[in-house]
Amino acid sequence: MTDTPSYRVAPGADISDDAIIGDGSAIWHLAQVREGARLGAGCIIGRGAYIGSGVEMGDGCKVQNYALVYEPAKLAEGVFVGPAAVFTNDHFPRAVNPDLTPKSASDWEAVGVTCETGASIGARAVCVAPVTIGAWAMVAAGATVVKDVPPHALVAGVPARRLGWVGRSGEKLVPASDGTEAWTCPASGELYLPDETTGGLRLASAPSAADAQPAAPATADLHDEQDGPTA
Repeated sequence: MTDTPSYRVAPGADISDDAIIGDGSAIWHLAQVREGARLGAGCIIGRGAYIGSGVEMGDGCKVQNYALVYEPAKLAEGVFVGPAAVFTNDHFPRAVNPDLTPKSASDWEAVGVTCETGASIGARAVCVAPVTIGAWAMVAAGATVVKDVPPHALVAGVPARRLGWVGRSGEKLVPASDGTEAWTCPASGELYLPDETTGGLRLASAPSAADAQPAAPATADLHDEQDGPTA
């Protein structure tokens, strides 16, 4: 047995003893991970980011520099949270009660932001809880989200409104050439169809492995990739 953690912690990071950090994750300088937080494997928490008490994150999430993820947020696998993005957690924020006594934890009910698989939140975006960001949806930088975002939607503005659809690659989808309600990804060739259940799109088909382009050969000057955010 060994007490060596299976994740990386940079100097100055503050991780509660009660937090659970998955294998291969990296917590960078000045980041704080509060008690009861649960991070999956391969997550990256950037410099100065805040992960609140009891926040749940799936494998492969990336929370960039100075993002604030307040409890009780829930992030599924592969969620991206850009620099300085904020997830709120209070319907009616006040520092004090009507009699000017300080509010305590028992004086308000925390509400959270839910991000489904593969969703992306742009830099300085604000998600006002309670909202759900659908799978593979994309919130543009600086947007303010005040209502649920359906899967694969691209939203922007204040308040955020849908401008289009995006595929799993992040590319904006284009109408299918057959004149139906289908959408295609110009990067991957994937086909998407409207999903009446969610109000968004769902993946209908993806190119077969035989149709995929061969991967580019590796270069000779490979070097360790920086695990931390660069933005």
